[in-house]
Amino acid sequence: MKAFYLTTPLYYVNDVPHIGHAYTTIAADVLARWKRLSGQKVFFLTGTDEHGAKIAKAAEDTKQTPREFVDRIAGEWKRTWNAMGVTFDDFIRTSEPRHQKVVQWVFEKLKASGDIYKGSYEGMYCLHDEAYFTESELVDKKCPTCGRDVQKLKEDSYFFKLSKYEQPLLDLYAAHLEFLSPKFRASEIVNFVKSGLKDLSVSRTRVSWGVPISSDPSHTVYVWFDALINYITAAGYVELGDGKSAPRFEELWPADVHIVGKEIFRFHTVIWPAMLMALGLKLPTKVFAHGWWTVEGTKMSKSLGNVVDPNKMSADYGNDAFRYFLLREVGFGSDGDFSEKALLGRYNSELANNLGNLLSRTTTLIVKNFDGAAPKPAAASFLLGDVADLTRTVAAQYDALAFGDVLETIFGLMVRTNKFIDDKAPWKMGPDQKDELTLVLGECVQVLRVLSIFLNPFMPEKTEEMWKRLGEGESVAGCGPAWVQELLAGRIPEYSPGQRVIKGDPLFLRKAAPAAK
Repeated sequence: MKAFYLTTPLYYVNDVPHIGHAYTTIAADVLARWKRLSGQKVFFLTGTDEHGAKIAKAAEDTKQTPREFVDRIAGEWKRTWNAMGVTFDDFIRTSEPRHQKVVQWVFEKLKASGDIYKGSYEGMYCLHDEAYFTESELVDKKCPTCGRDVQKLKEDSYFFKLSKYEQPLLDLYAAHLEFLSPKFRASEIVNFVKSGLKDLSVSRTRVSWGVPISSDPSHTVYVWFDALINYITAAGYVELGDGKSAPRFEELWPADVHIVGKEIFRFHTVIWPAMLMALGLKLPTKVFAHGWWTVEGTKMSKSLGNVVDPNKMSADYGNDAFRYFLLREVGFGSDGDFSEKALLGRYNSELANNLGNLLSRTTTLIVKNFDGAAPKPAAASFLLGDVADLTRTVAAQYDALAFGDVLETIFGLMVRTNKFIDDKAPWKMGPDQKDELTLVLGECVQVLRVLSIFLNPFMPEKTEEMWKRLGEGESVAGCGPAWVQELLAGRIPEYSPGQRVIKGDPLFLRKAAPAAK
């Protein structure tokens, strides 16, 4: 069976991670966790893009060699993802020998087929984006991507015949509508390709920190051409030499989804599929571009001092709350605005007051009235309704990368359950109402068990704590595949004999607003 293969982009290591990088990576991790919870084999790839003039300049500024610089910064990226509980299966670096070998092989293959040819290039060059632009593409005589100054350069270059793939790309977009996701971003790419594609300069003679071309070492491979190839390197493409791929390549490729920021959507939906067509390889199923984050209405900028450090937010609020907020605050795919006030608001109202309070009230009442023994629930749950339909809805929302919709569905269930407790007021029930008390608290336990499953990809630590307090033995991650299948069949697994719930400290301690700076 083919594994579900998903990727983040490779992050450029000229600096440390910020909230935008965390957003992409956490979204990918949530999807990977859900797929595993659903019983699928998953291969989740992330990593770092480490070549190019910007990296060489950053290394020079810190009085390090490029190798020393990328080793240090890549280590910080990997430590950040590990600290945030990101469950990647591979962390690839473009400076690794395994990747350089594949890049060189791909370049020579396309050169031999005529898809890459040698010429010369003259244009306006942006050092920051390491890209050439025509005069007409500039905005106020500056780079149309980053707004920085450009310089006129001319150099020998190898070119990839991107223009050859104009019609095949348009055919791809028409035949496979989900390739360009979300749908509202598709027209931008289609119109760009329809306007006419130019061949792409894919080598540099002025950039020494890069992958040298085997047959012409005076050239290094253009950083974007190099970086995109990582997705097949990690999957085992031509890993065995002589053009032979590792056995896992058939299991992994093609990728099921590349998750990227909207600023690099064009690279992944125009250049990358054209490269794969030239290699005769299958194409990814979907490229999904999410939006950008501003900070309290302002673009993030180091000079403004408003870059959000994901490590600090996780330290202050906990990994799970930070993960929840990022994917709850804005629909995945759209732009969002970050404020710590909004994070605090959702933390206190949705996590502490709703989820935490629901768990606390339920377990406290069971310990008080049933000595901790989980009460037997009714045969069918009226709060959960048709549990198979509910599970299919949540699964479809996960598959569509509609993470905000998943959380809205879950939040609605939490609100209904808390209202149910308020209306029933089980704390007022006397000894003669034991049967009704059993049904009320049994209903709440059933909801909490299902919530633990649905929420686990977003909040792996807190849901495991919930699961433990509800008296479950095996971890959520361990029993999740069996649970999801049972829920899809319309069944909620029965309690184990003697299952007991546990009171504990608040799942989320309410927090006060941070002191004004």
